[in-house]
Amino acid sequence: MTTVITAVVVLGVLAAIFGLILAFAAKAFAVEKDPREEAIVECLPGANCGGCGYPGCSGYAAAVVAGKAATNCCAAGGEAVAAKVAEIMGVKAEASVKMAAQVQCTGGCRGNERYIYEGISDCVAASRLPGGGPAGCSFGCLGFGSCESVCPFDAIHVINGVAKVDVDKCKACKKCIDICPRHIIDLVPFKTKRHVAITCSSKDKGVEVRKICADGCIGCSLCAKACPKEAITVENNLAKIDYDKCVGCGLCAQKCPRKLITVDGKVPEIKPAAPKAAPAK
Repeated sequence: MTTVITAVVVLGVLAAIFGLILAFAAKAFAVEKDPREEAIVECLPGANCGGCGYPGCSGYAAAVVAGKAATNCCAAGGEAVAAKVAEIMGVKAEASVKMAAQVQCTGGCRGNERYIYEGISDCVAASRLPGGGPAGCSFGCLGFGSCESVCPFDAIHVINGVAKVDVDKCKACKKCIDICPRHIIDLVPFKTKRHVAITCSSKDKGVEVRKICADGCIGCSLCAKACPKEAITVENNLAKIDYDKCVGCGLCAQKCPRKLITVDGKVPEIKPAAPKAAPAK
């Protein structure tokens, strides 16, 4: 019995000594934290999505205080949070442009699959099969919802076999971009009153695109010729938009023979030209 009591007392004394040592070490080697970090974390939405490029909200707050990150990098918080962060840092709020994910595919190749896929509903798994998956277009959306499963904001869903983004919900966290095995999702800026989009990723020649896709880009360059700001170029048989130049006029969409280019998510109606007035007699 005496041995047991002695052991307990010894252990208690050792615990107290080690506790004091740890307390001293914690105080002696403590790294002072800028109070602004905590203030910034409190005003962030707490999504920890990584869209800012840093490991979570605390990582972003530390980067802002260290001068390594801008005050408007929180995609989930938007302009309101950017203004609060700028106020905490005592600087002028930086302009914030809304970014959102965009799936570069319309699903026009549906019905031209290479084979019937009977596996788990996951794009990453399907992409490991011959040809990179069953989709007829090697650049097209596989439509099994890997992007949908990782989105923390419920902003992307597979509709009629192709992923669609709800730009009002999207916070540009990039999770869908990272998971897509075909790399057909990009972040694009919504900086004009009307957002113009070319939703195709195919780099095949036009004759091949026509065989498998109902509305894929055929690289005809009519959109580029119609653009008054030279915001569209055709590279590797695919039209691309330079959003720094685009003003959202929609002239490219009106000229596209494939009805591929959209304005605010819709193909604009082409109004017939007004009849010429009869010459005066």
